Amino acid sequence: MTERPCLFCTLPRKRVLGENAHAVWIRDGFPVSPGHSLVIPKRHIGSYFDTSEAERTAMHALLVEAKRAVDAELGPQGYNIGVNDSLAAGQTVPHLHIHLIPRYAGDVADPRGGVRWVIPGKADYWSGQQS
Repeated sequence: MTERPCLFCTLPRKRVLGENAHAVWIRDGFPVSPGHSLVIPKRHIGSYFDTSEAERTAMHALLVEAKRAVDAELGPQGYNIGVNDSLAAGQTVPHLHIHLIPRYAGDVADPRGGVRWVIPGKADYWSGQQS
């Protein structure tokens, strides 16, 4: 069985909205909200924890750039920022990428807990009814 090429190592140039020496940012191909963006290191690497300081600095700079662009275009009221690091954490593309997910007032009934909802039984800590 042949392995498919990495989606992020073979990105078409037209998808790249910003870049620097170590990273690029694009809009997510399967967005969960308008403006959902990804910041991706140029080096093929799976884990955030295997990045160099220069890569982390470059990714952070692009995260800020992407946020400013989404703010100007769409004006969201907030953001979730996340990394799925390993299969156990839900990573489906084995090339590190940081999600910048714009949030809009009313996009869900109750946004409290934000990223804590990756484990639903643990998210609602404020009600005292965790499973």
